[in-house]
Amino acid sequence: MKSPIGRILLVGNGQSLNQLAFQDGPHPLKKDPRWACAEAPFKKPIEQLKEYFSGKRKSFSIKLSPTGTPFQQQVWQALRSIPYGKTVSYGEIAKAIGKPKASRAVGAANGKNPVSIIVPCHRVIGSTGKLVGYGGGLPIKERLLSLEQSQKSKKP
Repeated sequence: MKSPIGRILLVGNGQSLNQLAFQDGPHPLKKDPRWACAEAPFKKPIEQLKEYFSGKRKSFSIKLSPTGTPFQQQVWQALRSIPYGKTVSYGEIAKAIGKPKASRAVGAANGKNPVSIIVPCHRVIGSTGKLVGYGGGLPIKERLLSLEQSQKSKKP
């Protein structure tokens, strides 16, 4: 799909979304030749992403099935609790999952998040308040945070 931050590739199994990749970022996802290209299975994610980019949606109700280790899954679940327009540090996520000394591991898990935006890893920043690391590139992270800041006070 086309978006204000560039082309986004959605990958799923017909029942749920497995991946969301920024195709214009530093790490575009190579399409598997076995994949069928079809918009129909992604109607709901595309609709919700368009609403998010227009400022009408602040949370998602999309069935997800990202692949990852149990630790990564735990981190990704914690990311989903970060409120729209807010940011937290890697250390805060580490504390939230009961592993206060695991901020580097949280950073690594955050970087492996296969469903960015929907699982809002862009809302995690460095302990100094600086924007650090993002699979889609820091300019995209900055744009997503800026979008949320500008829309945060508006009603959903």
